[in-house]
Amino acid sequence: MKTDLVVAGYIFHNDKVLLIHHRFLDMWLPVGGHIDKNETPDEALLREIKEEVGIDIEILGKNNIPLNGNVKKNLAVPFHVNVHPVHGHEHCCFFYVCKAINPEKLKINHELKGFRWLTKEELYDNNLATDVRDIGLKAFELVERLKK
Repeated sequence: MKTDLVVAGYIFHNDKVLLIHHRFLDMWLPVGGHIDKNETPDEALLREIKEEVGIDIEILGKNNIPLNGNVKKNLAVPFHVNVHPVHGHEHCCFFYVCKAINPEKLKINHELKGFRWLTKEELYDNNLATDVRDIGLKAFELVERLKK
């Protein structure tokens, strides 16, 4: 079975996380998409979020290891990675925690039916897939830890 590499960002603003309602999949999901050829996961995440919801983000959890030797740039480390089926193929998805920089500019594109900013408690909504909820709860834990 074909496996595509994809990224997804749990984007936070004012103690809430952004989920989008994907038109084709008819599901509430974090914002994300495919990693293009010659693109790093970080670049794909920034691009996908800009394309789908029109905002800029900061990827949280980046390390501060100096750029020494042959290292050109350091990338963020995903807080979760999984493989899941999507219409006849699989996605290997790298999940990141992000902070919205300009949430007031949020505007969804044609691929989406809507968006919601959810509190931690609202992740228990029955309209959310259990994996989206569980990964979202882990993202909330990480954000809370980063605030300390």
